[in-house]
Amino acid sequence: MEHPLISNLDQLTVDELSAIVSDLNRKLSIAMRSGNAHLCNQIRMAIESHSMKYQEKLQATYQKIADDSSLNNKINIQ
Repeated sequence: MEHPLISNLDQLTVDELSAIVSDLNRKLSIAMRSGNAHLCNQIRMAIESHSMKYQEKLQATYQKIADDSSLNNKINIQ
């Protein structure tokens, strides 16, 4: 489930999204140690939102590389 209060993540880069997910995971571990279940749920939703956008952008990058026909002629294995 995505977090309803997180706005547009399109302007973030893959590296920024990765850093945010790492930071949220660190915060989740702190929240879990404190026993705050409601905060844990909110952080998990934020992690899911950022992770989904991260995967989407990463997939788009891979697709762009795969579709780039100029790269197909660079490696010639015979």
